[in-house]
Amino acid sequence: MNLFSDIKTVVLEALEALVEAGRLPAGLDYGAITVEPPRDPLHGDMASNAAMVLARAAGQKPRDLAEALAGQLRAEPAIAAVDVAGPGFLNIHLSPNKWRGILPVILQKGADFGRSEMGQNKRINIEFVSANPTGPLHVGHTRGAVFGDALAALLDFAGFQVTREYYINDGGAQVDVLARSVYLRYLEANGRAVSFEDGTYPGDYLIPVGEALKDKYGDSLVDQPESAWLAELRLFSTNAMMDLIREDLAALGVKMDVFFSEKSLYGTGKIEAALAVLKDKGLIYEGYLEPPKGKRPEDWEPRKQTLFKSTEHGDDVDRPVQKSDGSWTYFAPDIAYHYDKIARGFDGLIDVLGADHGGYEKRMKAAVRALSDARVPLDIKLTQLVRLFKNGAPFKMSKRAGTFVTLRDVVDQVGADVTRFVMLTRKNDAPLDFDFAKVLEQSRDNPVFYVQYAHARINSVLKKAAAAGIACDPAHLRGADLSEIAHASELAVLKKLAEWPRLLELAARHHEPHRVAFYLYDLASVFHGLWNKGNDLPELRFLQESYPQRSAGKMALITAVSIVISNGLGILGVTPVDEMR
Repeated sequence: MNLFSDIKTVVLEALEALVEAGRLPAGLDYGAITVEPPRDPLHGDMASNAAMVLARAAGQKPRDLAEALAGQLRAEPAIAAVDVAGPGFLNIHLSPNKWRGILPVILQKGADFGRSEMGQNKRINIEFVSANPTGPLHVGHTRGAVFGDALAALLDFAGFQVTREYYINDGGAQVDVLARSVYLRYLEANGRAVSFEDGTYPGDYLIPVGEALKDKYGDSLVDQPESAWLAELRLFSTNAMMDLIREDLAALGVKMDVFFSEKSLYGTGKIEAALAVLKDKGLIYEGYLEPPKGKRPEDWEPRKQTLFKSTEHGDDVDRPVQKSDGSWTYFAPDIAYHYDKIARGFDGLIDVLGADHGGYEKRMKAAVRALSDARVPLDIKLTQLVRLFKNGAPFKMSKRAGTFVTLRDVVDQVGADVTRFVMLTRKNDAPLDFDFAKVLEQSRDNPVFYVQYAHARINSVLKKAAAAGIACDPAHLRGADLSEIAHASELAVLKKLAEWPRLLELAARHHEPHRVAFYLYDLASVFHGLWNKGNDLPELRFLQESYPQRSAGKMALITAVSIVISNGLGILGVTPVDEMR
């Protein structure tokens, strides 16, 4: 049940009535008409731009058309009043009964309230995290992991088939560096003194990998040339790191559906096949690039390379895919990887990348557009940096990885639920400050606590009501008398609950799971406001043992709030709490 869609339907039917009455010409385009919450709640419950967007095509003044449309709408039982504002905006006030009607729907649908068929079962691939397999995940990866996982849950709720995918960057030189670093730990495990030169990974997390290597090979690799062990250690080390990364993701509550190896693209013809598709489209050629920005022509030695005409698909410059020495650029396997996704039949692709990949967006979108003939859209979401604080001051934790704060460091400090919620309290492309003291604070300023406290408060009331003999199961509450839910503070809760389906569709359409976190905070705020009003107005208290009929209606209201909070937290991957400690 989406009340905003319902009222939009009412507006469209009113427009058709005006057409039948000869007040409007037939065949007008209604596509730009919206019904949404007004910027100022004092102006009404919903606002529509119908008269503004139709006036010119209809050959009428916007305000005159708005007055005619308002006259039609005032006859609707669900609408209490309609005001024409400014040049022709419609401010619509719904009857309290219309708002109260949302409660039985929520109680009936329960965990499915807000689910939609917007996605039409389309298949979406979300690639996220995809950290180099050279060490544990750091705090920056944490944000990408939470964002990607929450976005996947959001799209699933909106009716898409979602695949969570991790791209293992195991085809580059960094894996050789990892293997050499593990070999040093292996030598150390065999009693040799070692030093980590610049470019190797000095983190303690490689100590158990070196010891495991000793358990497998004893001292047989000691003093052996690199050629004797490098290939084996690449595989051994990568597997060990991926096991560590899987453990990190599990600690955060993230489970991938697919792990795709970059290495599987090399020597298999997959890169060549993808580039052949582009070549058949006339998009691959041999040529020279312009000097990079900031370099003078005399400082630049042009080299003939194999280039992709990415400018024909929205990029700023054409991009090299093969170097003059015949080796692939970093871009070539990425093209092949995305071609593989397209070949697997996905209807849409989403890549969640760190902020440092911003320059990669246009070229990758150009490649996907060219490979799929613009059939498969690619959305690239960048996650900005996370800055760590404690009590408002920059906070440096012990770095198990040697050079950075790990995901496990953060989760061990505050827990997975807090970590996940806080990571979604800012839009993905805005920097996020993570204050270890603030996120554990029990105050309104801490959104994690504030939302969980609302759920716990409701659970406490329901327990007391059950002890008082008031039936609180949703099936019973669906038939409760709701007529006494009429105070402005109670209606504010109803109105916020009614926004949930619309909010979900907007969040899913724009790939913005942070909207769910923002909404939950707002819902908790109106709930706590109603709770506080009950301290001064006894008739607003939820549990009224002397008036069981009135109590049943109020139990229906707060149960609905509990359901929506639980649903929203579920999308964020956060477990609702039943009591605060």
